[in-house]
Amino acid sequence: MPDPIRVLVCDDDDLMRSALQMMLAADYGIAVVAEAADGREAVAQAREHAPDVALMDVRMPQLDGIAATRELLAAAPSTRVLILTTFEDDRYIFGALQAGASGFLLKRTSPEQLVAAIRTVASGDALLSPSVTRRVLERMAALPVPEREGAVVDELTAREREVLVLIATGLTNREIAEALTIEESTVKTHVRRILAKLSLRDRVHAVVYAYEAGLVRPGTGEPRG
Repeated sequence: MPDPIRVLVCDDDDLMRSALQMMLAADYGIAVVAEAADGREAVAQAREHAPDVALMDVRMPQLDGIAATRELLAAAPSTRVLILTTFEDDRYIFGALQAGASGFLLKRTSPEQLVAAIRTVASGDALLSPSVTRRVLERMAALPVPEREGAVVDELTAREREVLVLIATGLTNREIAEALTIEESTVKTHVRRILAKLSLRDRVHAVVYAYEAGLVRPGTGEPRG
């Protein structure tokens, strides 16, 4: 039997932390190894316990979730950060992704969705829920888009650039395969090569990169050209 996924719960609300721990305790494949009531404590707990996944609230005292994510990943690089948010009222998700978070989850999510999200992130994938991703892209569109150096983007083949643009529009591997009339396994290979060439953690950061590199027009989700 595989070892349980080790989770750090970070939230300044005592009731929320308790609720999260109760939900996760019902799954034998997950073990809460530590908790934190603020960002500074989250970094310290991650350094001590090196959890597989950190559930990170955004608005916390001492150190907010964005800064805490950045410091936590520097202290425990193998940990994956899953942001917890009441998204409609939160302006900081894009900053959290830039800091290295691997996904984001609404606090009102069901226990089944929470467990599935933790498993997804722990496996090395990114959490790209279509409804939440759409909100992220809308917020990204309202931000200035800095240009990255073209030399890095130029390392991609024409097909890899094409796949990256489609990832940025929110398409799944299967949808990309259908759009390009290629096998889904081929898409997965392209995605792995894109992440490796651009030194990106996961699919979420490929989306961020595509916008920052100017490969997709802000506000449209369409290629620039």
